[in-house]
Amino acid sequence: MSKIVVTGGLGFIGSHTVVELQNQGFEVVVIDNLSNSSIGVLDGIERITGKKPIFSAIDLREKLAVQSFFMEHNDVAGVIHFAASKAVGESVKNPLLYYENNLGALVYILQELEKKKEAHFIFSSSCTVYGQAEVMPIAETTPIQPALSPYGNTKQIGEEIISDVVKVSAINAILLRYFNPIGAHPSGEIGELPIGVPQNLVPFITQAGMGLRAELSVYGNDYPTVDGTCVRDYIHVVDLAKAHVIALQRLLNKKNDEPLEIFNLGTGKGSSVLEVIAAFEKVSGQKLPYKIVERREGDVTEAYANTDKANTVLGWKTVSTLEEAMASAWKWEQKIRSTPEFAS
Repeated sequence: MSKIVVTGGLGFIGSHTVVELQNQGFEVVVIDNLSNSSIGVLDGIERITGKKPIFSAIDLREKLAVQSFFMEHNDVAGVIHFAASKAVGESVKNPLLYYENNLGALVYILQELEKKKEAHFIFSSSCTVYGQAEVMPIAETTPIQPALSPYGNTKQIGEEIISDVVKVSAINAILLRYFNPIGAHPSGEIGELPIGVPQNLVPFITQAGMGLRAELSVYGNDYPTVDGTCVRDYIHVVDLAKAHVIALQRLLNKKNDEPLEIFNLGTGKGSSVLEVIAAFEKVSGQKLPYKIVERREGDVTEAYANTDKANTVLGWKTVSTLEEAMASAWKWEQKIRSTPEFAS
């Protein structure tokens, strides 16, 4: 089968995508500099699939290292590019880090793919490119709003770079705009591993459930939503990972209608912060300590996907419920707190 490079392949979404690729028979090469991941994830992937992917610990910000990698692996059929910094707050404090890491690496990879007679590229994008959309649900044709953070700007600029490159090269690309990935592999072997204080809701919930956090802060309960809290589209990470394999196969089999295609990946349903908390309480059987605090700057009121295009054109749709995703996240949290490597 084809050799596929997965950058950031030991991260949350990347590792689950590696599992799905290997389950489909692809030969996978993981690039990860371990800046926000653990080498132990390789073992988790192997325990699930029975095979350890090839691993390369290079930093994609180093152009010569990227060139050397693609010279060594000159038979690569496709690249799925996850490697990027993703914390909104950190991007505001250190924008140059985000522009270097998220855009420099992208440029270096595309420069190598541009040399090939044929190349296939899947880009990890985000619903942040839409900002606060005026109409729900959000479709691929929804206007792009000005970025609310340097992180969001890197996703917008990244998409523009790819759009420009496919016009003048043999690269075919798909931009996948995710909504809110949550959960963990049902095996409990891999999941989300935030470093320090979690930036995302669900890891904070599960850590509070384990007693690692005194309580969860809910930022605002006066939004014009069902219960006053922000609404997001929470998608199980395994469903999301499977979409990447389907998108890649679409390119490899030359089924794409255009050199560049865009798909939203979500459930098509919005859930409020309090609804997510309630789902956790149901699957865990325990009450979660939380308090209502002031709104957080930069938070949009609601964002959920119109998934019609992904459902019909890709032939993909989510299968896991919010409760199933929360149950898998809770199982993963309990496991890592009993594992010496992660327990601290």
